[in-house]
Amino acid sequence: MKTRRLAELSMLTAMALIIFIVELRFPDILPIPGVKLGLANIITVYAVYRFSGREVFLMVLTRVILGAVFSTNVSALIYSLSGAMLCLAGMLLLRRVIPMNYIWLCSIVGAMLHNTGQIAAAMLMMRSAAVLVYYPVLLISGGIAGTFTGVCAQLVLRRQLKRGEKNKA
Repeated sequence: MKTRRLAELSMLTAMALIIFIVELRFPDILPIPGVKLGLANIITVYAVYRFSGREVFLMVLTRVILGAVFSTNVSALIYSLSGAMLCLAGMLLLRRVIPMNYIWLCSIVGAMLHNTGQIAAAMLMMRSAAVLVYYPVLLISGGIAGTFTGVCAQLVLRRQLKRGEKNKA
């Protein structure tokens, strides 16, 4: 990996981690575990369309692990990791069929997959399907949050592309 690319990925990882930590300070939107905006995913969605799958995987893995350490909630690592990896796998597949102009759609599906991964991890950890009661609410909130983060990522990507065009001129 070239130094410039590594520096870009490192900066994106740091940005996502900072956004994640700041979001931890927000009050809960709903009194349901797992419902949050997921603002750090703006960076992930952007990176899915700008970098290779391997590079984005390493970025997300680093963010999730450091996020668990910095938030002092290492026990939540299994939920975050399962959600993030399922989300990433889905978005990497979707980027092949969803063009860059519609990455917000990819973000919505990714958010719902993230919630699915978290529910699956909760079912395995608790050895109970009782957590499925939360699933519909998580899917709806994930769809809303995914729309917001996807539109933000879309705007960032457009701005980045325009900036690149200006630099070439």
